Amino acid sequence: MTAWYRKVDHVTFLTWLALIAASLAAIYSTTHGPAAKFLAESVQQNFRSQLVWAIICTVGVGIALMLPVRAYQRAAYPAYAFCIGLLLLTLAIGKEVGGATAWLVIGGMTFQASELAKVGTVMAVAKLLSSQPANDDRRGSGNVRYAAGAVALLVLPAVLIVMQNDTGTALVFLGLIPIMLFWSGLPLATCALMISPGVAGYFAIRGTTVGWWLWVAIGFAALFTAGIWWVTRKRYMTILAALFTGGVILVSTVAVNEVLAAHQTARIKSFTNPDAPEYRKGVGFHLVQSKAAIGSGGLWGKGYMEGTQTQGAYIPEQSTDFIFSVIGEEMGFVGSVVVLVLFGVLIIRLVQLGARVKHPFGSMVAAGAAGIYLIHVFVNVGMATGLLPVIGIPLPFVSYGGSAMLANTAMLAIVLVLHMRRDDFSIYGY
Repeated sequence: MTAWYRKVDHVTFLTWLALIAASLAAIYSTTHGPAAKFLAESVQQNFRSQLVWAIICTVGVGIALMLPVRAYQRAAYPAYAFCIGLLLLTLAIGKEVGGATAWLVIGGMTFQASELAKVGTVMAVAKLLSSQPANDDRRGSGNVRYAAGAVALLVLPAVLIVMQNDTGTALVFLGLIPIMLFWSGLPLATCALMISPGVAGYFAIRGTTVGWWLWVAIGFAALFTAGIWWVTRKRYMTILAALFTGGVILVSTVAVNEVLAAHQTARIKSFTNPDAPEYRKGVGFHLVQSKAAIGSGGLWGKGYMEGTQTQGAYIPEQSTDFIFSVIGEEMGFVGSVVVLVLFGVLIIRLVQLGARVKHPFGSMVAAGAAGIYLIHVFVNVGMATGLLPVIGIPLPFVSYGGSAMLANTAMLAIVLVLHMRRDDFSIYGY
């Protein structure tokens, strides 16, 4: 039998290796350059830890590709139940880090259960949506029972993670709802309807400090509602669009000004206006330093391990949430684009692999993995550039963190093995 490395999709595998290399280079710069003298000894070990995890994940990919494919589909629901159990355990005995009780310490090892939950949840949703009868005319789009079940599977871990005070990670699960339902057959207009409140809320929140953004939100709501009518010609869809977008604009505006706690309001308003004196040295410090680093990088960057903001350790969490700022400062616009192109290649390739897999389970897993990577990249880069609030979302494969690297690599490995044996119908019981 041909060895797995001859049959695996080389574009995906090599792109993954390139992102791992970028991670190690960036983390080494932040922990072994001039910045090292400003860092705690534990932080200086980040590069060594990331290198160990990279080796473990590389070996793990090879092992995963040799396992029977049937095992992944059978393990979907048990894996989901196990992950929910870990999230509940985290609520009970979790360790608080950075204000979020999202870490478990078992046997001296610290890991984030919510990262592993992404893998189990994608597999469970994929199994549920792929279990619809092939001859069901309501498949994906009209079968409310399957769609509602998928939403429930995604919302449950999101709620548990919000209870851990980790709202950013919870949003990743919610963002998967329109992506996976669309891939299963949900009409584009319905998926757009799901996304519209988030877009309207974003504009409305910006409007709490910069008035003209509120008019942008209202304009978006009007255009979106008109677009839904033009596409669907259905009155109830149009009414829902108007209610969703209009309601979110109203709730967002009132919540920021009247409902949220002072520190929550400060975080939101610092995102919309980080240069304001009351935020610049407080909650807006992350954004100010990150934008300064990226902006000063220019076209080609200041040079490896030569970044002023990076090596002065001015950027908080520069090995994790703000690692894109390090790349932008030291490698410039060109280096940033290269990293984004790598992510683009990876995500598009996963979509292509999902389209090639002949069984819906494998196709849905590929769509879920691509969706998670897309959400993470979009939010992380948006945070670093000041376009989105700071909510603690790492850059897949690049940010420091063993839990995240292991979970992201596991999803990628599952997609690779399902695609590698896509023509073997017997593994699905045919």
